[in-house]
Amino acid sequence: MQTNILKIKQAITGGETSLGIEFGSTRIKAVLIDNHHETIASGSYEWENLLEDEIWTYNLVDIITGLQTAYSKMKQEVERNYGITIRKIGSIGFSAMMHGYMAFDSTGELLVPFRTWRNSTTGVAAKELTDQFQFNIPERWSIAHLYQAILNEEKHLPRIDCITTLAGYIHWLLTGNKAIGIGDASGMFPIDESTQDYNESMVKQFDDLIATKGYPWKLKEILPKVYISGEQAGELTEIGAKILDRSRNLQPGTPICPPEGDAGTGMVATNSVRKRTGNISVGTSVFAMIVLEKELSKVYPEIDLVTTPNGSPVGMVHANNCSSDLNAWLGLFREFSEAMGQKVDINKLFEVMLNKALEADPDGGGLLSYGYFSGENITGLEKGRPLFVRSPESQFNLANFMRTHLFTAFGALKIGMGILTKEENVAIDRILAHGGLFKTPLVGQKIVAAAMNAPVSVMSTAGEGGAWGMAILASYMINKDQKESLEDFLDKKVFEEADGQEIYPDQVDVKGFEAFIERYRKGLVIEQAAVDNLML
Repeated sequence: MQTNILKIKQAITGGETSLGIEFGSTRIKAVLIDNHHETIASGSYEWENLLEDEIWTYNLVDIITGLQTAYSKMKQEVERNYGITIRKIGSIGFSAMMHGYMAFDSTGELLVPFRTWRNSTTGVAAKELTDQFQFNIPERWSIAHLYQAILNEEKHLPRIDCITTLAGYIHWLLTGNKAIGIGDASGMFPIDESTQDYNESMVKQFDDLIATKGYPWKLKEILPKVYISGEQAGELTEIGAKILDRSRNLQPGTPICPPEGDAGTGMVATNSVRKRTGNISVGTSVFAMIVLEKELSKVYPEIDLVTTPNGSPVGMVHANNCSSDLNAWLGLFREFSEAMGQKVDINKLFEVMLNKALEADPDGGGLLSYGYFSGENITGLEKGRPLFVRSPESQFNLANFMRTHLFTAFGALKIGMGILTKEENVAIDRILAHGGLFKTPLVGQKIVAAAMNAPVSVMSTAGEGGAWGMAILASYMINKDQKESLEDFLDKKVFEEADGQEIYPDQVDVKGFEAFIERYRKGLVIEQAAVDNLML
């Protein structure tokens, strides 16, 4: 133990560490790792998106406050555990929720509030661009937001100097470089696998499409430059160091890797960047990423085509809604317990309640739920209305209630994944899952295995999530061997001795989920009616 502590201290003082900071939908997390990719310390900041003027957003004050707080808590943990003040770091990387729209003028002013991935207000633009490119452009993508603003003739458009993602903005703020990792870039605009850059023919198509508008910019001029994993995309400036570390202890000059999206860091955190591998990331939203061997036969609105951080094509199924409604119900049960005079640990509450789902009827007893806090593109709903429905014949008990809410958390995802596996016959050798849901052993894994009808593994690193994955990408930049691929680096240097638990689907659960999904599809008319008639 003393030897390990000494090595960690040497890594910290010698700057042989890597830092990943990820802006998730409900938490900003900073993770510092040593040169053996073990977590030294972490810090976090809880936040929530805001619905302002019918737009889901986060304000800049919270973005900066969260960045500084997460870093500060990580730094304090290092000081508390090792008695060392961090002054230099070997490498840093920033990641965040993909997609969305942040538009800036030449002075760096944000022209309109940050429009997150959660907004489903770009349906017209997404459809027109999909038809124009013959390539699926989801509503979340930055180019859909930009084109919808053009269709709406918004006043800020002539002033645009650059557009970027949240990760790209943080990277620019701290390095002065308008850069983006290829994985995050692939959620802004289509990527050409052969050039590892934005698709030039589609860029030209877009410029031709808006030529009559007379804007003083071309699309390529306002998009951030694309970088591949392993490349250096800037270094921490003096101003950037002061922004990141309010105590002013951190020295500038740290090399910074390309900023990535949470999809890319999820792939890294689960060692899912090789072809025929996949991962599922669970949080406020849920997405599954399958690294493809070949192109899909046609365009599917339910399937995003993005890339790994090293540029391999990926089929992505993204559902806007996952854990929010489940968390809200568990919060209600916690209130009940406290009202009864029982102080309940939140982790214990999750463990007890989620495990009840294992006692349920296979299909959830005829119950039905839609945890739609926002619109859901896979099922064609522009707005959401959380809804729980049962008939007099339903088996209404706690176990079925919990199973139903777990099923519905993955309902839209299951519909999208069915296209890849059944219609496109995409081969999947393994699926790895990560996210807070999997901190409770077994339950989430069994539900996901039933949804995918495939074996699902959860690694011991699953709880670390995307911030740890981002730290790994930062480490890869400075610690890789010459010409060492990201896949080999992960296999040989990060996950060689990683523990993991694999669960195969129980066919009773699979059939139960299929029965639930049939009910879920039929019940979408109820959800649409709730949106139309119950907008309280």
